[in-house]
Amino acid sequence: MTADLEATATPAPPAGQQNPGGGKVLEAMTVSRFAPFRNTVITIVNLSTFFVLWELLAKAQIINPLFFPEISDTFSAIWNGFADGIIGPQLWHSFRNFMIGLAISAAIGIPLGLLMGAIRTLDLILSPYVWAMAALPRVAFIPLLILILGFGQSMQLTIIVLSAVFPIMVNCMAGVKTVDPSLIRAGKVFGASRLQMYVKIILPFTLPFVISGINQGIARGLVGMLIGELLGGGGAGLGFLLDRAGDRFDAPMLYGTLLILAVFSVALVQSMRYLERRVAPWREVPKG
Repeated sequence: MTADLEATATPAPPAGQQNPGGGKVLEAMTVSRFAPFRNTVITIVNLSTFFVLWELLAKAQIINPLFFPEISDTFSAIWNGFADGIIGPQLWHSFRNFMIGLAISAAIGIPLGLLMGAIRTLDLILSPYVWAMAALPRVAFIPLLILILGFGQSMQLTIIVLSAVFPIMVNCMAGVKTVDPSLIRAGKVFGASRLQMYVKIILPFTLPFVISGINQGIARGLVGMLIGELLGGGGAGLGFLLDRAGDRFDAPMLYGTLLILAVFSVALVQSMRYLERRVAPWREVPKG
């Protein structure tokens, strides 16, 4: 009994050294209990500092308050806008149109981009049109779309789709073309069929390109959404709020709408990053 107690009390050898049995002792890894909150704390401190500096700069009136309001006034305008029912319906209108347009863009761009990357003949036929449309400024379509579709939701959805679909398509196409040839050869060696190679090798490798394309589509689609609402929205959406605030020289509402757009876009991009971590956990790089 005494021997057992002594053996229990014997301290372990230093990390990395061999124990009496000949095996190495693994190094103990200590993780701070605050580690899960690190990113949240950094984000809160960063944004708080930014808004405090904004408030101090505005109070100093280095810039005319007509063009650069205090952040407190901006937050007040946002609060009152939701309370009075001014912002809510416009935000819902923009959100609904944008999500529908993005879903249509993904439904068209992802399969067509994957096919263009896999089938050379289809790539040769469609590439000139895809690259031309990807490079063409979307604002150039507005007069034509208004002429054909008039003002309202149909025109807005069309400009969102035209803005978002081509970045998604181009990224999906590039993802298939950049698949590691050694993976293809390994699949052939193990007797994988064409469908199995596409599902088990090409699609997992291309997934980050798909997510990147959707993120670019989000950015381009938001631009298209604002263009459509500013130039032909029919008096609805966040673009309409921006236009009306500018006409009234309502700087707090103008900046407030821009902040809402920023939060909207960041939330969508972060959602895509979360989705990528869920469906492609092998893409996570361990942090030292």
